[in-house]
Amino acid sequence: MKKTIALLLVACGTAACSTGYPSDDRRGLAPVHVPVVERQNFAYDIPASASGVPASGMQALDAWFGSLGLRYGDRVYIDGANAAYARNDVARLAGRYGLLLADGAPVTQGSIEPGMARVVVTRAHASMPTCPAWEGESHGNPANESMPNFGCAVNGNLAAMIANPEDLVHGRPGAATVDARTSARAVRSYREQPLTGEGGLMEISTSEGE
Repeated sequence: MKKTIALLLVACGTAACSTGYPSDDRRGLAPVHVPVVERQNFAYDIPASASGVPASGMQALDAWFGSLGLRYGDRVYIDGANAAYARNDVARLAGRYGLLLADGAPVTQGSIEPGMARVVVTRAHASMPTCPAWEGESHGNPANESMPNFGCAVNGNLAAMIANPEDLVHGRPGAATVDARTSARAVRSYREQPLTGEGGLMEISTSEGE
């Protein structure tokens, strides 16, 4: 009998060592699975000179913007030795899509030919490449570890709905000045709105002929 008990204790100890404790990443409330933001650069060269961008170049650039589906969240840059000549024309065209021309430009492949300017569009995309995560089975959890799929639903919806994925990386800078009237407008409207029950209930009759 004593030998049997000893074997059971050894077996339990071995199982504990092989299973081990979960990593510290899943022992808190912060989800392990978070959105991953990836950026893509699209480049297009247009002719530019001291007189600006010719009409043919602007038409081609407009068609290129349309093929990309230029939208909110994209960033438009202008690069090259002749970038200053094309900046105003490109900024005016980008404004039709509701975008402002950004300062600087990301590094792109290939050299810019003389007499040309390069328009670069940077687009960010948020996704959850590590989800779904059902590698673990439901079992005893003495270390109070979160489930492997914890965070996939909420953060996956956030990645799918966010208008500008760049906001997940560095957020939005605050305004230099704050208008207290603007921030208090919603509160004032809520407080001054009359209550729906002040007018009483509507009288409704079910009698015939009324």
